[in-house]
Amino acid sequence: MTEHEKYSHSKFMSLILRHHPEAAGITLDQNGWADTGALLNGMNKSGHAITLEQMKEVVAENDKQRFRFSDDYTKIRANQGHSVAVDVELTETMPLDVLYHGTAARFIQSIKKEGLIPKGRLYVHLSGNRETALKVGQRHGSPVVLTIDAAEMYRNGLKFYLSENKVWLTSSVAPEYIQE
Repeated sequence: MTEHEKYSHSKFMSLILRHHPEAAGITLDQNGWADTGALLNGMNKSGHAITLEQMKEVVAENDKQRFRFSDDYTKIRANQGHSVAVDVELTETMPLDVLYHGTAARFIQSIKKEGLIPKGRLYVHLSGNRETALKVGQRHGSPVVLTIDAAEMYRNGLKFYLSENKVWLTSSVAPEYIQE
């Protein structure tokens, strides 16, 4: 399988497992799990020819570790980033004192007014280091890395979760917790 095919399969799997399971004619259970066989069948019918072994390769080599198989490979789900209402069984976790959010410069004025909001996703995504946040910001334009006072947010009762692939999640970040 070529790198382009892996990338294409990964993007389509993200679309299906995070946002539009109907794009492959499948359903997700309440915890975001899809039947692996149904996903394979749906992807193949949608023009994304893939085998189980190739899907295992996509999951294992995904640079963001977006997906996870059940121990017996009969189910698969996205670790985070959903816009569909699922409970990926996150455990509340005390955050690092400081977290980071990568964005584009063109969004800064809006963020200063509104803070960080999920905008169609279930959670705001934060990084544990500046480097990761910078990479995220670069995907959206001229990058800006925002520093988040997660310790103060936590002291004030806001909840944080750490996904399987080490993305920090919270419901929103008010402007007073954000520094440029």
